[in-house]
Amino acid sequence: QVHLLDSGGGLVQAGGSLRLSCATSGRTFSSYAMGWFRQAPGKERDFVAVITRSGGNTYYAESVKGRFTISRDNAKNTVYLQMNSLKREDTAVYYCAAAAKYYSGSDLQRVRPYDYWGQGTQVTVSS
Repeated sequence: QVHLLDSGGGLVQAGGSLRLSCATSGRTFSSYAMGWFRQAPGKERDFVAVITRSGGNTYYAESVKGRFTISRDNAKNTVYLQMNSLKREDTAVYYCAAAAKYYSGSDLQRVRPYDYWGQGTQVTVSS
Protein backbone atom coordinates (compact mmCIF):
# COMPACT_ATOMS: atom_id res chain seq x y z
CA GLN A 1 0.00 0.00 0.00
CA VAL A 2 1.24 3.44 -0.91
CA HIS A 3 -0.10 6.67 0.53
CA LEU A 4 0.29 9.88 -1.44
CA LEU A 5 0.05 13.35 0.08
CA ASP A 6 -0.30 16.25 -2.34
CA SER A 7 0.57 19.77 -1.26
CA GLY A 8 1.65 23.17 -2.56
CA GLY A 9 -1.53 24.41 -4.17
CA GLY A 10 -2.90 27.89 -3.64
CA LEU A 11 -4.07 31.12 -5.23
CA VAL A 12 -1.71 32.79 -7.68
CA GLN A 13 -2.00 35.51 -10.29
CA ALA A 14 -1.72 34.70 -13.96
CA GLY A 15 1.93 34.55 -14.97
CA GLY A 16 2.98 33.38 -11.53
CA SER A 17 4.47 30.11 -10.35
CA LEU A 18 3.71 27.32 -7.92
CA ARG A 19 5.47 24.12 -7.01
CA LEU A 20 3.41 21.11 -6.07
CA SER A 21 4.82 18.26 -4.03
CA CYS A 22 3.66 14.72 -3.54
CA ALA A 23 5.17 12.85 -0.64
CA THR A 24 4.76 9.11 -0.56
CA SER A 25 4.99 6.46 2.11
CA GLY A 26 6.71 3.14 1.75
CA ARG A 27 10.11 2.00 0.63
CA THR A 28 9.30 1.25 -2.98
CA PHE A 29 8.87 4.76 -4.35
CA SER A 30 11.48 4.20 -7.04
CA SER A 31 9.47 1.30 -8.44
CA TYR A 32 6.53 3.55 -9.38
CA ALA A 33 6.03 5.80 -12.32
CA MET A 34 4.59 9.02 -10.94
CA GLY A 35 2.06 11.21 -12.68
CA TRP A 36 0.17 14.45 -12.16
CA PHE A 37 -3.40 14.90 -13.31
CA ARG A 38 -5.87 17.74 -12.86
CA GLN A 39 -9.60 18.11 -12.74
CA ALA A 40 -11.56 21.32 -13.21
CA PRO A 41 -15.17 21.60 -12.02
CA GLY A 42 -17.54 19.70 -14.28
CA LYS A 43 -14.71 18.20 -16.33
CA GLU A 44 -12.90 14.91 -16.52
CA ARG A 45 -9.58 14.24 -14.88
CA ASP A 46 -6.88 15.14 -17.39
CA PHE A 47 -3.26 14.13 -17.72
CA VAL A 48 -0.65 16.78 -16.96
CA ALA A 49 2.75 15.11 -16.68
CA VAL A 50 4.44 11.83 -15.82
CA ILE A 51 7.95 10.75 -14.89
CA THR A 52 9.26 7.22 -15.15
CA ARG A 53 10.78 5.22 -12.30
CA SER A 54 14.35 6.36 -12.74
CA GLY A 55 13.37 9.84 -13.81
CA GLY A 56 14.91 9.21 -17.19
CA ASN A 57 11.79 9.98 -19.18
CA THR A 58 9.10 12.60 -18.80
CA TYR A 59 5.94 13.27 -20.77
CA TYR A 60 3.71 16.33 -20.75
CA ALA A 61 0.30 17.38 -21.96
CA GLU A 62 0.58 19.76 -24.88
CA SER A 63 -1.15 22.47 -22.88
CA VAL A 64 1.64 22.60 -20.28
CA LYS A 65 4.76 21.86 -22.32
CA GLY A 66 7.41 24.47 -21.79
CA ARG A 67 5.70 25.80 -18.65
CA PHE A 68 5.55 22.83 -16.26
CA THR A 69 8.37 20.55 -15.13
CA ILE A 70 7.96 17.23 -13.35
CA SER A 71 10.81 15.84 -11.27
CA ARG A 72 11.37 13.28 -8.56
CA ASP A 73 13.71 12.72 -5.65
CA ASN A 74 13.81 9.01 -4.97
CA ALA A 75 15.81 9.56 -1.78
CA LYS A 76 12.99 11.71 -0.40
CA ASN A 77 10.13 9.64 -1.86
CA THR A 78 8.74 12.81 -3.39
CA VAL A 79 7.64 13.95 -6.82
CA TYR A 80 7.32 17.61 -7.77
CA LEU A 81 5.50 19.67 -10.36
CA GLN A 82 7.00 23.08 -11.00
CA MET A 83 4.40 25.25 -12.68
CA ASN A 84 5.48 28.52 -14.31
CA SER A 85 3.66 31.08 -16.43
CA LEU A 86 0.36 29.96 -14.98
CA LYS A 87 -2.83 30.70 -16.86
CA ARG A 88 -6.43 30.91 -15.72
CA GLU A 89 -7.15 27.68 -17.55
CA ASP A 90 -4.68 25.89 -15.27
CA THR A 91 -7.17 26.31 -12.42
CA ALA A 92 -8.09 22.84 -11.14
CA VAL A 93 -7.56 20.31 -8.40
CA TYR A 94 -4.23 18.63 -9.03
CA TYR A 95 -3.68 14.98 -8.12
CA CYS A 96 -0.52 12.95 -8.02
CA ALA A 97 -0.71 9.26 -8.81
CA ALA A 98 1.50 6.19 -8.75
CA ALA A 99 1.61 3.37 -11.27
CA ALA A 100 3.15 0.11 -10.09
CA LYS A 101 3.33 -1.87 -13.32
CA TYR A 102 5.30 -1.12 -16.43
CA TYR A 103 3.43 0.94 -19.01
CA SER A 104 4.45 2.80 -22.12
CA GLY A 105 4.71 6.56 -22.12
CA SER A 106 1.43 6.86 -23.97
CA ASP A 107 -0.38 4.52 -21.56
CA LEU A 108 0.86 6.54 -18.59
CA GLN A 109 -1.05 9.52 -19.94
CA ARG A 110 -4.31 7.80 -19.09
CA VAL A 111 -6.00 7.46 -15.70
CA ARG A 112 -6.41 3.68 -15.76
CA PRO A 113 -2.80 2.53 -15.15
CA TYR A 114 -2.52 4.32 -11.82
CA ASP A 115 -2.96 2.31 -8.66
CA TYR A 116 -2.76 5.02 -6.02
CA TRP A 117 -3.91 8.63 -5.88
CA GLY A 118 -3.34 11.61 -3.64
CA GLN A 119 -6.19 13.57 -2.14
CA GLY A 120 -5.65 16.53 -4.45
CA THR A 121 -4.52 20.11 -4.00
CA GLN A 122 -6.39 23.13 -5.33
CA VAL A 123 -4.66 25.49 -7.73
CA THR A 124 -6.48 28.71 -8.55
CA VAL A 125 -5.09 31.18 -11.06
CA SER A 126 -6.60 34.64 -11.09
CA SER A 127 -6.38 37.19 -13.86
